[in-house]
Amino acid sequence: MKGSDMDIEKLKGILREKQTPAEFEPPVEAMRKSMEKLAFPAADDIRSEKVSVMGIDGEWVRAPASRSERAILYLHGGGYVIGSCNTHRALAGEIARAAKASVLLINYRMGPEHPFPTAVDDSVMAFEWLLDNGYKGVDIALAGDSAGGGLALATLIASRDRGLGVPASGVAISPWADLTCSNEAYQSKAADDPMVTPHGLRRMARLYLGEGNAKHPYASPNLANLAGLPPLLVHVGSDEILLDDAVAFEKKARIAGVDCVLEVWDDMIHVWHAFHPILDEGKAGIQRIGEFLLSKWRSA
Repeated sequence: MKGSDMDIEKLKGILREKQTPAEFEPPVEAMRKSMEKLAFPAADDIRSEKVSVMGIDGEWVRAPASRSERAILYLHGGGYVIGSCNTHRALAGEIARAAKASVLLINYRMGPEHPFPTAVDDSVMAFEWLLDNGYKGVDIALAGDSAGGGLALATLIASRDRGLGVPASGVAISPWADLTCSNEAYQSKAADDPMVTPHGLRRMARLYLGEGNAKHPYASPNLANLAGLPPLLVHVGSDEILLDDAVAFEKKARIAGVDCVLEVWDDMIHVWHAFHPILDEGKAGIQRIGEFLLSKWRSA
């Protein structure tokens, strides 16, 4: 899926100029403030409504065409350490527009203050909250990006394990699905990825896991039993160090009998969808997600 080389190459150059040295470890609070500051604002016609999800701060994000009877539980990225509803409202709003659904964003608890498996517990709780508030499984989709993509997959697995069932479908954007951080792309793609560094991800894993085991299936969905998961769409860029996470997940999902579609987008970077205000491929990626979710709701 070749896009505009000029646009993406210019963006890569800007991101490389801003990238911190590979071994630099800024304070967690500084990273959080930086992500909040750099987030794109939501479009003018996107509306958000604060909501408490069993004690977790969240918000409904809707576009003019959003249908209230369909919900997407969206889990933000940020290495399980940074990120919030604020940083992902713009992306959630465009997914709400493309999928014609209401998006539920939550501020799930993060490391290091709340280590694994707290984030999984919170996201499963949010799925259960939707079920308790009138939504059926076929009315719900799960989605997320980066760590949120891995968390969306872990939530599907944990919800299945806990007898809650699964939603109509799921979407994982550039998922961090193996917290052992051992896939070959950590080396082969390190020079190509202007967004994420191997050292940075390994630090995030330590901050999130605490005393937890990176090989636990809720930490690393790539190591889980994937049987019984709903239809899935996985997006990943060809220039990401997380490329192998997505490829390995799709292979294992298909072996388990899951209807899993993997799309590797040429020349794209980590969660390129987030750059939709300035990147045509970001808009196209979101539109593709909307098409996928709508197709699964029609067939449910």
